[in-house]
Amino acid sequence: MAKNIQAIRGMHDILPEQSPRWQQLEQTIKSILAGYGYSEIRMPILEKTDLFCRSIGEVTDIVEKEMYTFEDRNGDSLTLRPEGTASCVRACLENGLLHNQTQKLWYSGPMFRHERPQKGRYRQFHQFGVETFGLAGPDIDAELIFMTARLWQELGLDGIRLEINSLGSSEARAAYREQLVEYLSAHGDLLDEDSQRRLHTNPLRILDSKNPDMQAMIEKAPRLLEHLDEESRQHFERLKALLDAAGIEYTINTRLVRGLDYYCKTVFEWVTDRLGAQGTVCAGGRFDGLVEQLGGRATPASGFAMGIERLVSLLEESGAAIPAQRPHAYLVMSGEEAELRGMQLAEQCRNQVPGLQLVVNCGAGSIKSQFKRADKSGAAWALILGEDELAANMIAVKDLRGTSEQQVFAQAGLADWLQAIVEKTA
Repeated sequence: MAKNIQAIRGMHDILPEQSPRWQQLEQTIKSILAGYGYSEIRMPILEKTDLFCRSIGEVTDIVEKEMYTFEDRNGDSLTLRPEGTASCVRACLENGLLHNQTQKLWYSGPMFRHERPQKGRYRQFHQFGVETFGLAGPDIDAELIFMTARLWQELGLDGIRLEINSLGSSEARAAYREQLVEYLSAHGDLLDEDSQRRLHTNPLRILDSKNPDMQAMIEKAPRLLEHLDEESRQHFERLKALLDAAGIEYTINTRLVRGLDYYCKTVFEWVTDRLGAQGTVCAGGRFDGLVEQLGGRATPASGFAMGIERLVSLLEESGAAIPAQRPHAYLVMSGEEAELRGMQLAEQCRNQVPGLQLVVNCGAGSIKSQFKRADKSGAAWALILGEDELAANMIAVKDLRGTSEQQVFAQAGLADWLQAIVEKTA
């Protein structure tokens, strides 16, 4: 017998009993984004490889080691998207969304990176991303943080803390980079292999190293926050004032950096200690240089991305109840004529009662077995259509969760009765 084919390592099925929690999370995020005036954009999962080489950078781990890249039948190099920002910028440029206008956009869906799978880090993972364009001030940075803080509140999640920093302008960062490389080079014997490789290509990422043997040296390194240009300093001070006024608690993390040149000014992360090594729940900041880097006009931009798997894990860890998916009623039928009439009646009721969740028994079976299915479905009521009810043009209703006595009434009144049930449980 042939061995069953299994899912690719690091790519997981989301099973029916897990889906309600995902749906709850997705619906909550979408509701919050709509409340702030953000619009959805949907981009392809596949993009030309050059898009990510130009945006993420060819010397990054993502491009060098982690992307799923292949040649198609035309010989073009294509890549499964490892993140969403570059695709969003490409879509905006291609469709003229950035010319003399501002945009507040969001997207969601799977991303792909060939990493070593572990809890909170998978080869196919899901993100919600938010990107704004044409807004240069700290007010939009603050709004992004307000939205995420509201999400934790509505989900009932605690233990998530905010860390912020400023990267300054590209000119200030270039000057700082020279000082940092000089300092790190003087301590080259303490650098691990990854850090030595990054020293002259992406030295700011060394500050983010988790190697315990390097922490004391990194702690004494020059701090970017002390080398900000005046505009970036004022931007950061205003951001802090906006967060303070809104009662948003934060910590300034001077080691919170981004390695690519198009990032500037505000960076932030929401982190937790409840997910082990993968403690970042949401990461964001400004990327004012990316639009120009991908061929557009210089455009201020900011955004964030959050991992859905990590948020689902936090909800599970918090003990949050999984939203129940229970139909209002389950239709039990006895005999072919009852089945014919029952399915017709069910469609009529669905047409007349918005929001009705009505399960019709399929696969025949005895009345006893159908009642077992009705109970297992979680339905509150069983609708019964047997020979007697069919002959009298009636239908019986049985309370599956309470002690109410079984009722019998005319089929013509079923839709009104179901309407009352739907309104009562809304």
